[in-house]
Amino acid sequence: MQKFNKLKSIPAYLPIVNIDTDMIIPKQFLKTIKRTGLGKNFGCGSSREHAPWALLDFGITCVISSSYADIFYSNCFKNGILPIILDEDKIKELSEYSNRKEEISIDLNEEKIIYGNSEIKFNVDPFKKKCLLEGLDDIALSLKKSDKIEKFENTLKDQKPWIFND
Repeated sequence: MQKFNKLKSIPAYLPIVNIDTDMIIPKQFLKTIKRTGLGKNFGCGSSREHAPWALLDFGITCVISSSYADIFYSNCFKNGILPIILDEDKIKELSEYSNRKEEISIDLNEEKIIYGNSEIKFNVDPFKKKCLLEGLDDIALSLKKSDKIEKFENTLKDQKPWIFND
């Protein structure tokens, strides 16, 4: 997974309520559909991971909204996208930069958005922040524990050799 530290870009403002995952990637491009995780927020409509994949493939590495569906929010972090939660009035302020095609900066390490002469602080779970900063997805996190996993497997082989068929 790509590391996330700082982002400098012109924001793309979508003044839409309830951005469903089908708006991000329509269902006809998927093999299965689940109607779970519904909510009035960005990424509602499904638990599939395809929506963050599609955003990332399009080059979007940060999404700012007033709320998110829990599963979509979690899937963003697991795929290298920073989902920021802000009050609606702060989002409106940032939308002006989109209208004027002016850049804003996002600093994950400092947990702040810089626009013009102003800045907005945001909060990110420390573990999720560490994963984004270091580019750690679930596989990379597991590989970091490969020594412990190997030790566990060797101990298990010694204690219960009958469960292994190799």
